[in-house]
Amino acid sequence: MDSTPPSSSSSPFDLVSSALGRYIPRGQAAAPGPAGSPSDPAGAPPEQDVPAAGPQEQILGAVNLDRELRVTHRNLEAPVFAGLDAPTGSPFVDLLPQGDVPTVTRRLRQVLETGEAHVARVQRLRRADGSELVVSMSILPAAAPQEGLTVSLIAMARRLHLYAAETAIGTSLDIGETAQSLAESLLAWGDVAAIDLDFAVWTGEGVTERAQDRIRLRRAALVPDRAWPEGYVTLGDDLPGEASRLLAQAIRRADTPQSIVIPDRAAIERVLGSPRLVRALVPSDRSAGVACVPLVLEGDPPVVLGVAEVWRRADRPFADSELLDLEELVARTSHHVDLARQHQREHTQVLALQRRLLPRSGGGTIQTASVYQPTTPDSAGVGGDWVNSFPLPDGRTALVVGDVVGHGLGAAATMGQLSMEARALLSAGLAPDEVLEHLDETVTLLDDAETGLAAGYSALGSTCCIAVYDPVSHRVALSSAGHLPPILVSPDGRAGPLALRPHPGLGAEFALREPFGVHTFVAPPGSLLALYTDGLVEDPAVPIDEGIGRLSDAVASVHPWDPLQQAARRVVSEVMPARQRDDVTLLLARMIGYRKEDTATWRLPARDDAAVRARELVSALLRQWRTRDGTRDSVLLLVSELVTNAVRHAGGPITVRLIRDGPGLLCEVGDTGNGRPRLGRAGLLDDGGRGLHVVHRLTTRWGVRWTETGKVVWAEVVR
Repeated sequence: MDSTPPSSSSSPFDLVSSALGRYIPRGQAAAPGPAGSPSDPAGAPPEQDVPAAGPQEQILGAVNLDRELRVTHRNLEAPVFAGLDAPTGSPFVDLLPQGDVPTVTRRLRQVLETGEAHVARVQRLRRADGSELVVSMSILPAAAPQEGLTVSLIAMARRLHLYAAETAIGTSLDIGETAQSLAESLLAWGDVAAIDLDFAVWTGEGVTERAQDRIRLRRAALVPDRAWPEGYVTLGDDLPGEASRLLAQAIRRADTPQSIVIPDRAAIERVLGSPRLVRALVPSDRSAGVACVPLVLEGDPPVVLGVAEVWRRADRPFADSELLDLEELVARTSHHVDLARQHQREHTQVLALQRRLLPRSGGGTIQTASVYQPTTPDSAGVGGDWVNSFPLPDGRTALVVGDVVGHGLGAAATMGQLSMEARALLSAGLAPDEVLEHLDETVTLLDDAETGLAAGYSALGSTCCIAVYDPVSHRVALSSAGHLPPILVSPDGRAGPLALRPHPGLGAEFALREPFGVHTFVAPPGSLLALYTDGLVEDPAVPIDEGIGRLSDAVASVHPWDPLQQAARRVVSEVMPARQRDDVTLLLARMIGYRKEDTATWRLPARDDAAVRARELVSALLRQWRTRDGTRDSVLLLVSELVTNAVRHAGGPITVRLIRDGPGLLCEVGDTGNGRPRLGRAGLLDDGGRGLHVVHRLTTRWGVRWTETGKVVWAEVVR
């Protein structure tokens, strides 16, 4: 072959041939030429043995294909291509990993059709023994008058691969993907690569120094993807305890993490000392050597995160320069593994918090269902949105949805604090607008100069919407802080967003401060209320009103008999933008309420005989409900004490309400006073001050909630 540099008019095939001539020493096989050409008069690929190469590393080969993508000629005689089986007439795709066949086939046919070369793409090729070789592959149209293709293959030089691998690893914060990227990069130095991580790294916990007998390794990555012998440790499996301890001891010689090389199978069997361990750790029955490189997190002392193992045939021993390259790559990328570990830990904490905030069963007066879908499939962006529903002690139900600015652990911590504070305040009897006022102050305090903005995170502008459903009056009181309007579907199927007065988000001190409004509306049994966050309806391609309209239509299509959780998932799948940019949250609440025969309400004037009149009305109802005598006596005494207190301390009309709820009775007495009833210490000879002590003794729980006209004291008695 003439190695003279080609002229500018040379064909693509001539360019490859010239390059081969410069890389392959004289006396080795020539590059393939067109069929019947002088360089290959018989038209057959060179099959003869060739002398060993000189000191120059040979990295370039070529394969000719016909229009059916079958091999017509090949030159893969350089030692680096050993094991690539490409006989004449075989499909070229037989050299490819199964998953790459469609993509590479499409590229080959594209060059055939257009005549435009496809240059320098990184590709893996399969050797006959199942191992893989990393190459830079270019696809060139064959030189006229021949038809077909010339595929040039350049084995990736070690240092070039080292640089490419370092830049590729760490692009994901998923610990499994990070380990897989490292294993795929290490495969360039061997036939099989595995990453075994300390179990604490895998779960995101902090890695500390521990006794050798407590070490535990889990296989986090394994390449190539193929069928493995029975008993071999594969992806996701824990290594046997003895194997974990042996590896830990081997790489911590003299208390310093060091790489080790075991050159052949006989030495491996001597080290492992057990056929079971050999089956678990050695990837094939063939003679094999292994290099074990520790993943070390620099520190004082250094912490070992795991072990990288590179296996290859014993007839290809690891050179010192190769081991240095392996150590360099693993050292440069160990911190990516630790970053993924930290992210895993944060992710686990956030998800645990999210799970604790998920709505529980709504009880007999309301049905609820929720869907939470983070921005990314691996939940990497989880943290900002929350949704919750819970029964209040007085028989009502609270529905809360919020969106804290940002993602990650900072947003999740703020979300958890706001959610728990909202629940506590609502359970204490505060109205939705009063709860939002407290949350507004909390966000402002969280974002002061020392604790919030100085930490690089701000929750200012977070939004929240709170709805409280009364199952007796079938009314809902709702307040919003900068949140998108909920959607109400009436029993007759009409649907649309509620007309709320706009209000800035929480902590928006820069805005005109106005009190939070309360929007009250009737939600008859069968009504459906949808609360959501903006990720469900915001799409840059359409106006926000259109997104809310689509959500209204989807919620309106929910049939009264549809299981609510399935309906919620269906609504999200129909409405969610094609390209999700934010967390998606939806809460559906189907109003049921109490039956009319299970409740009774009376309004009485605040006169001295009000307690007597209340006892008469309640006694007649309890006989109708066939309440036990002991329970009836307790309820009558309870009502008498509460009404007497209302007449004495509040004045104005008094409302008495009795609710039959499963195994209990709920008594409520409302008045126009704004004082908070408290248990006090009554003296031995005092005439009064014992009313609330009586209430406390007779009930399982009692409390106060505030209304627009005053307050309601409620108490629960077991029937």
